[in-house]
Amino acid sequence: MEPSSALLLTPPPPPREAEDPWHFDALGCVRSRDDVTMASLPRARYRSALEIGGAIGLLTEKLQARCDALLSLEPSESARARAIHRCRHLPHVRFQRMDVPDLAPEQTFDLTLVSERGAYWNLRELALAQQRILEHLEPGGHLVLVHWTGQTRDMRLNGHEVHDAFRQLTPRHLRHLRGEMEGTYRLDVFERL
Repeated sequence: MEPSSALLLTPPPPPREAEDPWHFDALGCVRSRDDVTMASLPRARYRSALEIGGAIGLLTEKLQARCDALLSLEPSESARARAIHRCRHLPHVRFQRMDVPDLAPEQTFDLTLVSERGAYWNLRELALAQQRILEHLEPGGHLVLVHWTGQTRDMRLNGHEVHDAFRQLTPRHLRHLRGEMEGTYRLDVFERL
């Protein structure tokens, strides 16, 4: 192969504000994690779901099929724009640029999903997020946490720390229904008491 041909096979570097900054579209492990997450949902259908940390909408697109209404929150404008485009044909899915725990939606939900977002909170923010999630999760509603268990420089906590903090809310506020490790991801499912 000639050197010039090899150069054509090398993809150009991503733009500064990449459309998919986390490379979720290319990662098979994210698709597997999302499939495990969907399989973990205790109910076939939810009336009103909240997704905290919707990113580019890969899991949102799957989750919507099990919800009458879905609100996806994402603080990154570029990721949110990508999610809106991905789910543009789904009128029961709404998107908001909101950074929990600083802000939280007003309504209540029978399903709350936190995927990866908790790892970017510090301990004070995690405690406030727990309070806000409990305030907006209906009795009998489900809370699903799924996080990578590794650590990067921009993450303040790892998945185990986030999940263990929510486990401490049992048995007073939550009942633990399911917990598992799938590769490098941890998943826990709770029910609001």
